[in-house]
Amino acid sequence: MYFNNDTLVFLDGNFVKADQAGCSVYAQSLHYGYAAFEGLRAYSTPAGTRIFKAEEHYERLQYSCQAVGLPLAYSVQEMTEITYKLLEKNNFTDAYIRPLVYAGEPNMGIKTPDTSNLFIAAWEWGKYLGDQCLRLMVSPYERPNPKAVPIEAKISGHYANSIIASADAKRKGYDEALLLDMNGFVAEGPGSNFFYEKGGELFTAPAGSILQGITRSTIIDLAREAGIKVHERFFTPAELQEAEGAFLTGTAAEVVGVSSIDNHVFEKPFSATLGAKLARKYTALVTGQAAGQLVGEQEV
Repeated sequence: MYFNNDTLVFLDGNFVKADQAGCSVYAQSLHYGYAAFEGLRAYSTPAGTRIFKAEEHYERLQYSCQAVGLPLAYSVQEMTEITYKLLEKNNFTDAYIRPLVYAGEPNMGIKTPDTSNLFIAAWEWGKYLGDQCLRLMVSPYERPNPKAVPIEAKISGHYANSIIASADAKRKGYDEALLLDMNGFVAEGPGSNFFYEKGGELFTAPAGSILQGITRSTIIDLAREAGIKVHERFFTPAELQEAEGAFLTGTAAEVVGVSSIDNHVFEKPFSATLGAKLARKYTALVTGQAAGQLVGEQEV
């Protein structure tokens, strides 16, 4: 589903066939999860194909690399231009984009490398978590301790935690996991941020044990523009028993509703929640139907 015989990817300065891209099985990133990545989306808009918030995503990729000492030889502008060329070469107008900075040289040492590799792929991909409302389970697995790893960096190795928690929830009959932080407060999903609604207001976890997602910040901005109060604060799973609705956000997932958390089923249908209202606003924004999105963006 990610590529076919004609798909091109970017790898270290060249556009090559996807099935010809690879790295050494002795690569440091493969053995230790020492790599940084991003997830972006391109949308077909009235003004052409647009990558939503490309600059913010590539700035975060730079930050992630700096946070763990991984060299990155490309600027934000260079990576953005490469990505638009990649979309054009593959004739994509709507696509998910995955840049990966990795240490590809054979290296079994526990030390930072002198060089890195840049890989960028794109494929047509629907909403990662689908369109149906999800049944969440509070996971027994916690998010990584922010004093152990730079939690604001999007590092490949961190996502072993996400895979374990998500797989555990699905084995137990749920659609997805909801992870707590080391202090027992609700943090986020395995690959998405979490919001809940109560009394016409929204609540989401603050910085600390979460990845402050770009979709998350966009939803907060859209909510506040619409006059909806958003509280970034710590809260426990017990507080969710009084929630009237909830949703997850992420570039891959976009905005997806939640129907229940553990044994608490929301009485209000998602279509009547603030989350659904913001999902419509988000779609209008990224597809160019809302004002303000196209400024400073580039056309294929």
